[in-house]
Amino acid sequence: MRKTKMMLLGALLATAASALAAPQTATPSASGQQSYEVKEFVADFTKFTIGDTVPEMYRSEDYNIKQWQQRNLPAPDAGSHWTYMGGNYVLITDAEGKILKAYNGDIFYHR
Repeated sequence: MRKTKMMLLGALLATAASALAAPQTATPSASGQQSYEVKEFVADFTKFTIGDTVPEMYRSEDYNIKQWQQRNLPAPDAGSHWTYMGGNYVLITDAEGKILKAYNGDIFYHR
């Protein structure tokens, strides 16, 4: 009986892990390229959406992305910068840390 429960638990965990690890799919845009923009994402076990304020840690210089061109990200607007959260690139305001845009991390590999 114990072995059966352990096998069931293992199967459940494997299924849950594969569902959480499933990549977000990119949708084609009008220009024929794929759009990597996301409206919500999870980082540090918290769901974030556009307009939310990020934790102080992600506003630090350690998370500030200065080489946004190499990651295929658009130029940040004045008063904002790119940061990296939970596998996603997130454009936040410099002053409040408010989320303006978010892109799936797969954009880094887009050519």
